[in-house]
Amino acid sequence: MKNIHIMKKLACLILTAIACSGPMLYAQEHEIAKPEDEAKKLQEYIDNQISKLESTLKLEDWQVYYVDSILNNDYKAMHMELKELQDSKVMNSDIYAQISDKWLEQIYSSFQKIFNDEQWKKYLKSGAAREKKARDKRAAKKDDGK
Repeated sequence: MKNIHIMKKLACLILTAIACSGPMLYAQEHEIAKPEDEAKKLQEYIDNQISKLESTLKLEDWQVYYVDSILNNDYKAMHMELKELQDSKVMNSDIYAQISDKWLEQIYSSFQKIFNDEQWKKYLKSGAAREKKARDKRAAKKDDGK
């Protein structure tokens, strides 16, 4: 349950950090956030998620390898897309949420392929099912608006 909450918090943190980074940087006397620091924090988060999933779901070594690959690829890609939006001065929070949802859905789908039935049920109970439902609801709302 904590894993999904943490994943959701990361997405929210990334969105918030991107949306608020301009004023925060100004308030810090124009200090520029170093990309190395951002990358380090993201990698720490990913490593923490891998450890939690490994212990909570009792993953096998090959599964840990895939979880590591999935999270590193997808979170870094999501971060890059969100950063591009920020650099383009996009202010619409719905767009940030759509990007986040796209990558979190990718992670969800990838995990479903590598977890066994017991692990998948445990993963869903840990909050993944609730997060999936929320993503689906946002997607349906977006589709209704078209």
